[in-house]
Amino acid sequence: MTLSSTRAERFARHIVLPEIGGAGQAALADAHVVLAGLGGIGAPVLQYLAGAGVGHLTLLDDGDVEASNLQRQTIYTERDIGHGKAVSARRWVANFDRELQVRIEDARIDAGNAEGLVEGSDLVIDGTDNFATRLAISDACVAASVPLLSAAVGRFQGQVGAFAGHLPDQPCYRCFVGDAFDAEDCDTCAEDGILGAMVGWTGSFAAMQAVRVLLDGKAAFGDPQWGKLHLMDGLKPGMRTLIIGRDPACSGCGGNDS
Repeated sequence: MTLSSTRAERFARHIVLPEIGGAGQAALADAHVVLAGLGGIGAPVLQYLAGAGVGHLTLLDDGDVEASNLQRQTIYTERDIGHGKAVSARRWVANFDRELQVRIEDARIDAGNAEGLVEGSDLVIDGTDNFATRLAISDACVAASVPLLSAAVGRFQGQVGAFAGHLPDQPCYRCFVGDAFDAEDCDTCAEDGILGAMVGWTGSFAAMQAVRVLLDGKAAFGDPQWGKLHLMDGLKPGMRTLIIGRDPACSGCGGNDS
């Protein structure tokens, strides 16, 4: 697509970067991202995806805004308390950039509906809060041939990893965590606590990695970094990277080796 003069002015600081340029910005405007979870991770991810001009967004969350969310979920205000997160997030996007196309879904994500929610998109970003949902999303991404960017955070620790289990030589998220976590048994930030700025760091880093994935083959910044899990430590602070291998016996993607 060709950017209008108004849009070119809005994204001038991107376009002047040789790693992105006009072609990269146009690719972002054409991209469709599904954002699963609009909480601590999803809020900053949404802010920076919208800021980057990602043109098509599908927002998934079945929860309501609570007062305790405001410490870290920065797209919401006190006026949103008691209202659905998906509706409130769509309102935030409309106030921020009315040219972005947004679809919302407030049904709970599970193995039965996940594939229908993610199919046809260019990237899924998972910021949900339990393993059952995360694995349902991972399996759906493999089945729908959609790449997955998984982000998680707790206390002072964060992690962001890119998975392309639909490709023959790449791992999926299930390769990383296995089958033992097919249950809603994640620790919660209500129990363990969480630093608000930590989710900001994790979410903004996830948004940057999303731009890398979306620009793969379209601009110099494109580098999906499949199978790399970036671990973030807010106490030191510091970051390190692990390489996740493909599990040929994985029940989510192992059959794709042939």
